[in-house]
Amino acid sequence: MPLTFYDWIYGSAQIGAVVLSIVAAVIAISMLRISHQQKRLRGWRTLLMALVFFMLEEVFGALQTFGIYSNPWLTHVIPSVILGLLIFALINQLNVARGWLE
Repeated sequence: MPLTFYDWIYGSAQIGAVVLSIVAAVIAISMLRISHQQKRLRGWRTLLMALVFFMLEEVFGALQTFGIYSNPWLTHVIPSVILGLLIFALINQLNVARGWLE
């Protein structure tokens, strides 16, 4: 079955999203060192972990789009973990801003 123009555009967008999310994950991992040194960035640790999980979601989503790997776990568990990490990061950063975690 030949690919349509839509398939080429959608596939290119997926590959672009994967590349950008991998770059974001590399930046997040490098920022983890900075967040360990400064206490006021404590909430960012969890946010950076959520960014790494987002990168995994994008990679697995691209694999699912191209029919290489498909699993319902990808569309339910990983986004739930990301949401939980985002909520935890927000609460943690609010506590840091209030001065409760000194």
